[in-house]
Formats: sequence, structure tokens, C-alpha cells
Amino acid sequence: MKDVLEYLKDHEARHVEELFALLRYPSVSADPERSGDMLACAEHVRGWLEQRGFAAKILPTPGHAAVYAEWLGAPGAPTVLSYGHYDVQPADPLELWKSPPFEPEVRDGKIFARGACDDKGQFMTHLLAAAAHLDVRGKLPVNLKVILEGEEEIGSAHTPALFKEHKDLLAADVAVVSDTGQLAPGEPSICYGLRGLVYFQLDMTGPDHDLHSGEYGGTVENPAHVLASIVARLIDADGHITIPGFYDVVRPMEDWEREATRQLGVGDKMVRMWTGAPGLFGEPDFSPLERTWFRPSLDCNGFVSGYTGKGAKTVLPSRASAKISMRLVPDQDPEAIVRAFTDYVESLAPPTVQLSVECLSAAPPVLMAADSPWMAAAREVLTEEFGKAPVLTRMGGSVPIVTDIGQTLGLDVLMVGWGLPDDRVHSPNEKLDLAQFHAGMRAMARLYQQLSAGRS
Repeated sequence: MKDVLEYLKDHEARHVEELFALLRYPSVSADPERSGDMLACAEHVRGWLEQRGFAAKILPTPGHAAVYAEWLGAPGAPTVLSYGHYDVQPADPLELWKSPPFEPEVRDGKIFARGACDDKGQFMTHLLAAAAHLDVRGKLPVNLKVILEGEEEIGSAHTPALFKEHKDLLAADVAVVSDTGQLAPGEPSICYGLRGLVYFQLDMTGPDHDLHSGEYGGTVENPAHVLASIVARLIDADGHITIPGFYDVVRPMEDWEREATRQLGVGDKMVRMWTGAPGLFGEPDFSPLERTWFRPSLDCNGFVSGYTGKGAKTVLPSRASAKISMRLVPDQDPEAIVRAFTDYVESLAPPTVQLSVECLSAAPPVLMAADSPWMAAAREVLTEEFGKAPVLTRMGGSVPIVTDIGQTLGLDVLMVGWGLPDDRVHSPNEKLDLAQFHAGMRAMARLYQQLSAGRS
């Protein structure tokens, strides 16, 4: 491995530039006006993979295309499926960025750009590590397949069908995903659990047009008031979700999980430092990490109604809308939660307004076996790279497609990520530490070699 690792060290500047070229594409899957940028980004990745020795092609979907590539020149060696996503979150609000979101910039040893961490910088560690093996040795120690989707940030709407359609093409022995992170720089971790997700749009209508609040206030029900009241009643003062039956099947923590989480030493002070929050909130019987990893949550992601411009406009709005997401844990069923939530909010709406409830996406929680042979291989690799054994973690976020990788393709998934808690994922000034980027490449180069050695 010395030759490959030295190559990665010697070409660090070039690898940053290759990432920059990818980050310059405003591949925002949620914005219909960016469909051309999405396809251009996919074509860029396809062309890059072809130049580095892969057979690559675009896989169309009814939405945004996926990129597939393969190098299958290691007969008898395991086949690894590398998953990532080239789409990114919207950059809004633009005025909060210190540098333009799609003009990557290095400041204080960190790459700032939309997608730097989620997920372009992370999946590029897979590709650049593979390219290093090919450049130095002319071959990879494993067979490698790459699938990069363009819809992860909008719920992977068409990717499960894509997996079913191309099940044979995507056949492998194990999948590797880097869309997670570490608790601190240089502190390796392997994620073995993800929370699930259900996401709702609530639309409430009162009068059929906006009204003068002086003429009709106190007589016509204000949908903004009603919807705000319903949203506020979804959780109590301790962060406990009030939906009937919501906690009935929540799997409790095992003793080893509680002790392992406690030993990480992440308390209120550290979380306040990561987030800039003046104080924390949540179920008092659980620590911050326990709430994030092992307990479900509910959040209002957005609320719009009435006049929000400068100055005053005395209006009683006709409509109000809110977006609500819930993170689920084993053994909660997304379909059951959808039904329970819908029934509950409809029961809270008075007859003076009309409420529409739409589920925009749903994905189950994921839990991997912490003692699989693939995990053992990853532990050895991360210990070599970082000089210390990795910790096992769970993640509060969701990577819905991991479920489909397991259920449709029948693969175990290794989730090894390089992001940090303060990387501002989904927020202005998203970043990725350069040291983490380069360490991730070296770790992936080691992992390909380790998996070829028959220790998996």
C-alpha cells in the first residue's frame, strides 16, 4: 500500500481541484430550473470515470438520471458497490454565505461549497482512491461498481425502481456508503444505524381570498393561527411527540449501546458548540446523543402564511402551509406513522378551516449488524489510517436508499464517513475539512486492498 498512499499524498492539490470541478455544478435536484445543471453534472462524472479507466454510462429515470460505472478486472476478488449522490440541497438563503455556494473556496483548511460534505466530497474519496490504485498499479485489488444517484436530496423517488430494474448490473458482495461522519477530526467511526424519515406537507385554507384583518378579524378563522396551534401541539414541553401510539414499538437501547454512547463524552456543552444553540431541548431522561441516535423526533421544517415582506400589511391570510418531518427508529413502521399522524392532525383541525395532508416521502430506519465480517475489515482499515480503533455510532439523519441496497440488492452496507458535526450540511457555508477529505481517500484505498485480502 505504500506506493498508493504516497501517490495520494503527492497528488493532494490535484485531487482538490478535481473535487472543485464537481462542486461548481449547481446540481440542485429540488429545483426544476436546474435540470440542465443536473444532467451536466452527471455527464461530468461519467466522463471523469471513463477517463480514469472505468466503463461508465448514464442510467435514465423519470426524474434525474443516475451514473453507473464499473471496473471488473479482478477475477476471484470481491465486488464492491460504491454508492453516492451528486445532487445537493438548495443553497438558499444566499445572503448568508461568506463565499458563493457553487464557487468552492478553501479557508482555514476547509473547503466551503454546497455539496462539499453532502455528498460530493465524500463520494469522491471513493473514486479518487480507486483512481490512485489504477494510476499506480494499473489495476484495482477488487472489482468496483459505482452508482451515483441524482435524487437523494428529494427522497430518492425513482432510485428504488432503478435498483430493481438493474439488479443484475448492480450485483456485488458488499456496498460502501460515505454519507455519514465522525464526532471529531481524526476520530474514526463506523455508522451501524440510521433513523428513518416521514415528511409531510400541511396546507390549510380558510376564506377563499385574503381578507382585511380589521373588517373580518375575530369573525373569520385565521388559518395561520390554526395551523400554528396544531404544529405547536405535536410535541410537548419536553420534546415528547403527542401523536397517539407514536412510541408503542420504539425499540429501547441495549445496555452496551447506552454504555458505548456514554463513553463518547458528548454532552450539552459540546452540542451547543457544534450548533451555536444557547441551550438544548428534548426528553430529559436521554442524553443529546441518545435523543439523536436512539429516539424519534418531530420538527417543523418550514411555515408560510400571509404577508412576510417589509413594512405592514393588515391581512387575514387565506392559506397557511407547513412542512413537518419525523425521524423514526427501530421498530417504527413509516406507513403506520403516516396513518397515525394524518388521523391526529385531522382531528385537531376545526370545521372553520380545510386541511390537506400530503406525505411527500417515507423511509424506514436502518440497523446493520455491528459484528459482521465486513465491519471487521473496516475496523482494521480505520485503525491503520487514524491510529486508533473506530467507534460504532448511529446517525440521526436518514439515507433512505440504504434500505433498498439491503432489501433489493441483498447487500450489507458499510457506512464510513468523513464529515464533522460542524460541517453545516444543508445550511449556508457548508464545508468539508481538507484533512478529512485526504484521510478519507487513504482509508478507502486501504479498504479496497483489505477487502481483496479475503478478510471479509
